[in-house]
Amino acid sequence: MATTTDQLAAMGPVPLPFNSDNAGGDDVPAVDPGLLEEYESIISSLPSNPKQRLRCYQGAWVQSSWVPGIIAIQRGRGFAPRRGDVVLASPPKCGTTWLKALAFATMARRAHPPAADERRRRHPLLRLNPHDCVPFMEKLFAAGLGSRMDALPSPRLMATHMHHSILPASIAGNPGGKIIYICRDPKDMLVSMWHFARRILPELPFADVFELACEGRCLSGPIWDHILGYWNASKASPETVLFLRYEEMLRDPIDGVRRLARFVGQPFSAAEEDAGVAEDIVGLCSFDKMRNLEVNVPPPPAAVQYGGRFANDSFFRRGVAGDWVNHMTPEMAARLDAIMEEKLNGSGLSFS
Repeated sequence: MATTTDQLAAMGPVPLPFNSDNAGGDDVPAVDPGLLEEYESIISSLPSNPKQRLRCYQGAWVQSSWVPGIIAIQRGRGFAPRRGDVVLASPPKCGTTWLKALAFATMARRAHPPAADERRRRHPLLRLNPHDCVPFMEKLFAAGLGSRMDALPSPRLMATHMHHSILPASIAGNPGGKIIYICRDPKDMLVSMWHFARRILPELPFADVFELACEGRCLSGPIWDHILGYWNASKASPETVLFLRYEEMLRDPIDGVRRLARFVGQPFSAAEEDAGVAEDIVGLCSFDKMRNLEVNVPPPPAAVQYGGRFANDSFFRRGVAGDWVNHMTPEMAARLDAIMEEKLNGSGLSFS
C-alpha cells in the first residue's frame, strides 16, 4: 500500500547521524574505489583556485573536496529519488543554516511539536546543529557515506550548494520531490563568506574574495548563474521549486514558514494556527536561540565538530541584512550591483 502524504508528514524527517558513534560500520562508499582514479583524473584537469581550494566543475566553482561527491550523485551511485524528497538549495552563506532549521522543524512538527519538545528539551534542534539534521549531499557522498542517505526514512530532507545546471535529473526532474532555494543580496553573501573562510584562511583579504566574485570565480560562482538557475526553474515549475529571499524571510519569518509548510504539502491547520505553531517554530529556530545552544557555542579543543573542519559557532555570526556597508566602499558596492543588474537583466529578478 502506498504511503500517504499525511503518513509521511506524521513521520517527518530524521537527523542524519553524521557524527554519532554508531554511524559507521556498514556504509558502502558512494565513490567506488575502482573509480577513484578516474575521478582524480577529472578533478586534476579542472581549472583551480588552490589558495581557496576551489575547482571549476561544469562551469561552477565548487569546493575541491566535494567534486567526487557531485560526480557520484550525478552518476546515480548510491542515490535514488523518492516521492517526498525535499532538497534545500542555496549559495553558501545565504541563510542556509537557518533554512535547514526552519524546514526541519516545520516538516518534523508532528513527531517533534516545537513548543512541547522545547519545554522537555527533547527537540533535535536543541542538541544538534542544523547541519547535523539536514546533511549536505555533496559532502556526504564525497566522504563515501552515501548509503546513509539511502538508509534515511521518507520524507528525506537534504541540502546542496550545487548550481541547478549540475543537479542530476534524479533531483531536478523528480516529480515527487521539492526544491526550496534561498539566496540573499550578493554583497552580504560575500561579506559572510569572507568571515567564514577566514576561520581556515585567516590572512585572506576581502578584496580577493570580492574580485573573484566580480569575475564569477568565487565559491559557488558565478553567483548570477547560481541564482538565475533556480529562479528560472521556479518560474517554469513553481509547484516543485520554491524561491526564497533571505531578506524577506528576516522581515516576516512567520509568513515564510507558512509558505514553506504549504509548499511541502503540510500547511498549518486551523488548530495549529490558533495554537501558534508557526510562531513556535520561528522562536525555536531564532538566531539568538540557536547561537546560544550548548552545541553551537565555541567548544573545547577536543569536541567533535561538523565535518571536522569548522566549529559549530562559525555558522552563527550576525544573521542580519546590510552588513556589507561595514566592509565595502560605495564604489565596490556599485560595481557589484552593476554586474548583477547586467547579468539578471530581463529575468524579472533584481537586488537593487
